[in-house]
Amino acid sequence: MKNHLLIKSVIFAFSLLIIASFTSCKDEILETISYKTQISYLTTTDSIRAMEVAAQSPRSLEKPGRIYIYGDYLFINDVRKGIHVVDNSNPANPIFLNFINIPGNEDLAVNDNILYADSYVDLLAFDITNPKQIKLKNRVKDVFEKYYYGPDRKLIFAYKDTVITYTQKKGSGNRGNRFVSFDASFASNSGAKNSYGTGGSTAKFTLQNSSLYTVDDRDLKVFNVTSATNPSFVKTINIGFGIETIFPYQDKLFIGSTTGMHIYDASNPLSPSKLSTYSHVTSCDPVIVEGNYAYVTLRSGTTCNQGINVLEVINITDPRNPKLISQFPMINPRGLAIKDNNLFICEGVSGFKTFNKSDVLKIGEKLVSFKKDVKSTDVIAGPKSIIITGDDGIYQYSYDGVEESSKLLSHINLSSIF
Repeated sequence: MKNHLLIKSVIFAFSLLIIASFTSCKDEILETISYKTQISYLTTTDSIRAMEVAAQSPRSLEKPGRIYIYGDYLFINDVRKGIHVVDNSNPANPIFLNFINIPGNEDLAVNDNILYADSYVDLLAFDITNPKQIKLKNRVKDVFEKYYYGPDRKLIFAYKDTVITYTQKKGSGNRGNRFVSFDASFASNSGAKNSYGTGGSTAKFTLQNSSLYTVDDRDLKVFNVTSATNPSFVKTINIGFGIETIFPYQDKLFIGSTTGMHIYDASNPLSPSKLSTYSHVTSCDPVIVEGNYAYVTLRSGTTCNQGINVLEVINITDPRNPKLISQFPMINPRGLAIKDNNLFICEGVSGFKTFNKSDVLKIGEKLVSFKKDVKSTDVIAGPKSIIITGDDGIYQYSYDGVEESSKLLSHINLSSIF
């Protein structure tokens, strides 16, 4: 009898469990999430080169990458797709003129009305004398190795758009990642004789003394652009690993990596030579320079998750012996720029900060403003405005020397704008 009652109790409890589970599933509301991303695939270099490379009608900004100012024009890289050409003569009303379709494009620089841009493994040169009639002038083949698959240089990893769709419990908060954001140093090319523009602090292309310098994960590449429309590849210089950014200042190149800052003497423009390396803990690392100081932001991130989140100020009076003189805690710093006594620092999704840098030993105590509603990845302190790029588009703020009085001039968002 006791055994019979025990069995009935177990069956009853099990039935309640099934009913509860069924009720829970029935009450659970599911939702379908879709988002656009890019996936890699193998293809041939010939097929990539057969794709159209040309100026087209303006289109919406999808995934902002590098930014570059040249005169009254703003060039915005749409990662691996091409470059938006924007008339920025009035920062309060930027006008999209056209879109240069460039498969695999991630970086750019401008010299004497010639725009240099990568297209997977090739370097392209465009004549932008008339921004409304941009023309491809030259292609230097097989100079960027990071996309190659196999030793014969016939196959590469390319990227294409795809839509990812999945189902999840409603309200779980995981909305997918519309796009993976790229970091983008204020590359002012100080002392250059040519007509150069200004790039952002995570730039991997820069110009100086009739030379184009590019960096990838390990190497510095040197191009002779004395004949602007006919760039020629000169040499590859192996630097190490984890190379991220390049910044030119006077006759030197400052190269940021995940493990330190490398300083190269470029007084012989076509054959830069190493002067020193300032080492730090493993962190993502853009660098800018002004006067006797280099400013480096270190952050933890997906590829450098053992890093710290700080601003470092390094004395480079003796470029062969750089010395850390101050360090200040940050949230998750990205790109940075300087204008007058202001040091601008991007803090990713946490916002955008401005510090007074007049005393390099007390920068962290001199926070001028903190725009917490601006998602910021990189910044250029332009002649007419402060230009900020981030996950939700491009912001432009006025600048009159007093950061507290700056105001929002325009915001180019990622939705359809045409």
